[in-house]
Amino acid sequence: MTDAVRAGVDRHPERAAFVYLHEDGPLMRPEEISYAELDRRARAVAVRLRHGSLGDPARPVLLLYPPTLDFVTAFLGCFYAGRTAIPAPLPDEPGERLARVSGILRDAGVGAVLTLPEFRQPIGAWLTAAGVRDVACLSTGAADLAETDPGLWHPPAVRDDDVAFLQYSSGSTSEPKGVMVTHANLAANEEAIRTALRTPEGVVAGSWLPLYHDMGLIGMTLQPLWVGGTSVQMSPVAFIKQPHRWLRMIHDYRVEGTASPNFGYDLCLRRVTEEQSAGLDLSSLRVALNGAEPVRAGTLRAFAERFAGHGLRPEALVPSYGLAENTLLVSGSDPDEPPLELTVDAHALERDELRPARSDRAARTLVGCGRPKDTEVLVVDPVSLRVLPDGRVGEIWLRGPSVAAGYWNRPELTAETFRAATADGRAGFFRTGDLGALLDGELFVTGRIKEMLIQHGRNLYPQDIEQLVQESSEAFRRGGGAVFTVADAADRAHVVVVQELRDGVALDADLPRLAATVQALLSRQFQLAAASVVLVRPGVIRKTTSGKTQRTLMRRLFLDGALPVLHRRLQRPVADLLPDLGTAPEQAATAVPSAH
Repeated sequence: MTDAVRAGVDRHPERAAFVYLHEDGPLMRPEEISYAELDRRARAVAVRLRHGSLGDPARPVLLLYPPTLDFVTAFLGCFYAGRTAIPAPLPDEPGERLARVSGILRDAGVGAVLTLPEFRQPIGAWLTAAGVRDVACLSTGAADLAETDPGLWHPPAVRDDDVAFLQYSSGSTSEPKGVMVTHANLAANEEAIRTALRTPEGVVAGSWLPLYHDMGLIGMTLQPLWVGGTSVQMSPVAFIKQPHRWLRMIHDYRVEGTASPNFGYDLCLRRVTEEQSAGLDLSSLRVALNGAEPVRAGTLRAFAERFAGHGLRPEALVPSYGLAENTLLVSGSDPDEPPLELTVDAHALERDELRPARSDRAARTLVGCGRPKDTEVLVVDPVSLRVLPDGRVGEIWLRGPSVAAGYWNRPELTAETFRAATADGRAGFFRTGDLGALLDGELFVTGRIKEMLIQHGRNLYPQDIEQLVQESSEAFRRGGGAVFTVADAADRAHVVVVQELRDGVALDADLPRLAATVQALLSRQFQLAAASVVLVRPGVIRKTTSGKTQRTLMRRLFLDGALPVLHRRLQRPVADLLPDLGTAPEQAATAVPSAH
């Protein structure tokens, strides 16, 4: 990656490497950095790291920045210094984010922290409070880098199998796992992305995704550098406040490639007004990746239809599948073909088979995530470890040059997860924990093993139930649900539906009726005769940085009695599991105004 950046300096030193759009009232104010200036700053960061670090230089460097150009220069500065970088969210608020970063600090054995001058003192106090004494906290503000001579930099000796950075999972905060992405992994996956998506030299990419998440970092930040292009960025908060800003960015900068989880496209459909989209030209967009959570066929169709009059080609919407353990991309659809939809028999899918839908039975529509690129993909029975034929659903296993080296300081978990072997002796595969099927070379991703609901021998996908519930009433917030099971004292599994109400829904709405309607719907559509329903305000459902619903965390919060409930309708065995419900299985909590 360092070679790619320096090649850009040689070829086009004044070309913009990055443009960051700062919120400036209702407007967005651009800040730009050229290839020459990016290289100068990265060399200065590397020199500062070399002279300011304490102890072992092999220890990783934790990056704590807001999502601005300062993060990018610090991240590349670690590469220039031959140090392992750890991108992480700035712990600027108590709660889960602070807990997550504290977990990373402990797990990684961090040797230095890079941040901005305004955060150096509170981060230093946090390190002291955490009992950390041998970690240098260095700032990389404009004044710091101005005082550092980049001419003192010399290229580090870096091997292919050296760890370039640790990508920490965005799920559990209690036991974070750092994926070891080597320089060889990164180069292989950047090249896989380039060939799969036909990324042109000098591409302009634009994104609002977090820079410490794999899709935002590798796909939207480093891929443009890989081909001598320009990356245009804004913060996730700026996008959430005003989703039309993302589309306006594409218009203003003639963005050719972008990416988002499904919920980002859905948010634009719900909140971008006709007035905001007036005059919008999206014809420059070649690739709009949709990944990191189940891709909804309905969302793809609606987004393509909504913005077709603004020059958006339906072929530009590219469903994809990827994960940090494969650096990023595993597969992506052909950017010159419309997304592939497959309508299958719902009952057969519950028994792990893809069969054509029947007119007299329920159906599910799956979206193809393309053909795997530089990665070998098998679909394997997770119990027998037998490789499954086309059209059968099983665990997705991966092998190839993009598969990471393992989990940092976790040799047993690495051996179990990254060194798996099939029943017929094929070895060296990574077990994703994701469920899917191959059909004529196309990969269809159906869910997660640990989130599967097993009811009376049927495998139900929580996202299907969540979607059905959210489409059943205008009172329910799209993307604001979590479905999981809890086990009672007799180890029987019970389905729980936690669903957010939409902003503006009156607090005196008939919540008991809504909850009862959901129960009746699930009984009718999924034969779930005894689901428990919990209605909550907007913003309660926890998500990862990539927009995935954290169902395991939601289960824990539910069982701890930690959800701010508006109304709940619970089955007796489920009510008995909770700490504070007393004797009534159906209770309405005090109504809480929306936090939004």
